[in-house]
Amino acid sequence: MKEIRFSKHSQLKLDILTSHGVTISSELVIETVRLPDKREVEDTDKLIAQKRLNENLVLRVVYREFNEFILIITLYPGKRSRYEN
Repeated sequence: MKEIRFSKHSQLKLDILTSHGVTISSELVIETVRLPDKREVEDTDKLIAQKRLNENLVLRVVYREFNEFILIITLYPGKRSRYEN
């Protein structure tokens, strides 16, 4: 299984979300990448993994997969109504 690394930006996002009352653990981010409810591929070789947080929100994790590791670029909560069909 590939190592998962967090960019400085993604680490900052975890702190910013916590300061706004939305606590997301690094373990949940890793679980979202490894076992997503949904996965999307962007044209820029970026992948987006998505996992349901609650009745209203999903966690979306943007990452790139390299030969040796996976790099978490950013993450954000989003409304289920926007990202689920």
